[in-house]
Amino acid sequence: MKGLKIVVLAKQVPDTRNVGKDAMKADGTVNRAALPAIFNPEDLNALEQALRIKDKIEGTTVHILTMGPGRAAEIIREAMYRGADGGYLLSDRAFAGSDTLATSYALACALRNLQTDLLICGRQAIDGDTAQVGPQVAEKLGLPQVTYAEDILDITAGKITIKRRLERGIEVVECPVPCVVTVNGSAAPCRPRNARYVMKYKYARATQEMQDADEDYLNLLQERPYLKITEWSVNDITCEAQELGLSGSPTKVKNIESVVFQAKEAKVLEPSDTAIDEMMKELIVNHTVG
Repeated sequence: MKGLKIVVLAKQVPDTRNVGKDAMKADGTVNRAALPAIFNPEDLNALEQALRIKDKIEGTTVHILTMGPGRAAEIIREAMYRGADGGYLLSDRAFAGSDTLATSYALACALRNLQTDLLICGRQAIDGDTAQVGPQVAEKLGLPQVTYAEDILDITAGKITIKRRLERGIEVVECPVPCVVTVNGSAAPCRPRNARYVMKYKYARATQEMQDADEDYLNLLQERPYLKITEWSVNDITCEAQELGLSGSPTKVKNIESVVFQAKEAKVLEPSDTAIDEMMKELIVNHTVG
């Protein structure tokens, strides 16, 4: 079987797993400055599935496609450190304020430039938890899709076999390729950085990051063209401007309430089965559990 051209859709997200009182601004928007930016966890699971296919099928390439500001190029480098071949950064002020519909439209327009054999992405991003972008991209490109994937078992010419993790069990399905696959967090974790790849790609930069590049770096780029991360603006994709950003986003947030849980009381239990039993009864009576 000939090598596949795989694209992994990934997102740089604020780390919402450790949200504190400063995580939200007064207007209800996320205070991104208060939260570290990370590689969306389930997109890392998706990257591992892509890299496993690359390991099995000679000639396969894996590239990242992400949409965001210039700093989002960091997750492309992170993917390259783990075995990806490169990536594409979709970045323009015209994309600002995009909801899932506008985001999937922009990504679909960019993907038409790439002609991929397989698209893989995480099930959802931790900053939105909608699980909509992957399926919406599939619909816009007219591709079949398999969601809740836990393992890509096999891929042959024209067909892919996938194990899905569902609420009440698992199932194995077959799907024609090209297709879109969304991967669960229960899938295998992504492999760690490879020291050789870190040394090779640590100077990789997108266009915005090279604005202040000195002559030495530009000479290095001439010698090692693989260090240039492809960056596309709205002018590099064929799209309708009104479908992008806020104008293309029908989702309207009416109100956001920031809730921070604080412990006000503590109760120490005796190390006995009786004490634990009494505590469980108390929690059931006051409807904390049950």
